Amino acid sequence: MACKLCRDNAANGTYIVAMNRIKPFLAALILLVAALAPGASSAQQRAVPPDAQTLRYSFAPLVKEAAPAVVNIFTRKVVQQRMSPLFNDPFFRRFFGDSFGAPRERVQNSLGSGVIVRPDGLILTNHHVIDGADEIRVVLSDRREFPAKLVYDEERTDLAVLKVEANGEALPHLELGDSDRVEVGDLVLAIGNPFGVGQTVTSGIVSAVARTQVGITDYSFFIQTDAAINPGNSGGALITLDGRLVGVNTAIYSRNNAGSVGIGFAVPSNMVRTVILAAETGSAARPWIGAGGQSVTADLASALGLPRPVGVLIGEVYPGGPADRAGLRQGDVVTHVNGIELQDAQALRYRIATQPMGGTAELTVLRKGRETKLTFDLQPPPETPPRDETVLEGTHPFAGARVANLNPAYAEELGLDGFATGVIVSGVARGSPAERLSLRAGDIVLQVNGRKIGLVRELQQALSGRAQQWQLSIRRGDRVLETTVQG
Repeated sequence: MACKLCRDNAANGTYIVAMNRIKPFLAALILLVAALAPGASSAQQRAVPPDAQTLRYSFAPLVKEAAPAVVNIFTRKVVQQRMSPLFNDPFFRRFFGDSFGAPRERVQNSLGSGVIVRPDGLILTNHHVIDGADEIRVVLSDRREFPAKLVYDEERTDLAVLKVEANGEALPHLELGDSDRVEVGDLVLAIGNPFGVGQTVTSGIVSAVARTQVGITDYSFFIQTDAAINPGNSGGALITLDGRLVGVNTAIYSRNNAGSVGIGFAVPSNMVRTVILAAETGSAARPWIGAGGQSVTADLASALGLPRPVGVLIGEVYPGGPADRAGLRQGDVVTHVNGIELQDAQALRYRIATQPMGGTAELTVLRKGRETKLTFDLQPPPETPPRDETVLEGTHPFAGARVANLNPAYAEELGLDGFATGVIVSGVARGSPAERLSLRAGDIVLQVNGRKIGLVRELQQALSGRAQQWQLSIRRGDRVLETTVQG
């Protein structure tokens, strides 16, 4: 993995405008379909466009309106480049000196794309475009350059928000569309800066929606398109024929890091909207259902007597959480959120996370073969128990480690299961006993000398005395590591 046709929306006039743009295209399309229809005559197959207007069909009017809101992003960062490890040898240092072979600074440049989403200069791009950058510059389509400030960065969605100051000038921008209304087969345009050649527009169709088996971000839910997307397009715009932003181009499927093979992925605009809100409010919290389960497979559907494999089989319900209060039970199958069908468990998480906080959402649930509707509150995950983040000190193997209590809110931030509990390592001081133990951020402490650890204070108590040896049990990812350290 490397880095709609318009709808009837007469209320804001977009339907009429877009239809005027694509009438010539529809005329040409009707001719083509007629020409390829079974039994079409030879004369029909060779029919020419009926008028000059059809011949001049173009996306140009749409591009002229949308392209100025898509920018090029150039980043610069200084990285440490170490010379050959041979220079660590005392023999070499004797002849070349201690300074020879020391790390040297190297400037690393990269490029990408971005989309202006507010006239005051608020810009959306990908996290991986600006990750670690010391300097960010934005170049508009008219070649003006601005220094950009990083306002908000979220690795789990691979989105970042930048801000440029244009001395009070209202910059061209794109309005967000509703990505839930995008359908397979809708025409789309991708605008970006592939390979640094300059602003480029490509066209295609929506190949798929709700792609969840991509594995790019924590919220794996993407619009797939066959519009040509290449390195440098990251952070660029995916727009529909009404000129609205429905996705931020993020990744392509490519063999051997080659160019586009017609499989590109974009973060849906409804997720983009939540990231903009997080940047404006300073809060990354998103609604939490307080339930977990597994995707309904063909085997599960057969066992449950379902006509086809769809939805999520609930295996856990957090006590006192939103789902519990709404009446969701273990063994229920959730098939829809607000009337939108769920293909798998990842889709359930995405649908909840993109709902507005403080409102309600409706679940369609199958329970013992009967369909029922449940309404639950859209609330953030709880901070229970409190995190109690602590740096451990003393004469024990964990000295120098920063630890905290896991709770649903913290687990969601880290991209972990919202039901995860225990004490998690959030950082390790350099040169500390914890670093020598090879402790890592993300490790979860399970036991110390046979004593189960559930809270930070329990870990502190277990480490408070002296011991001739420490028997430790630590979970790292899907593995449980057991080790003994001499006291």
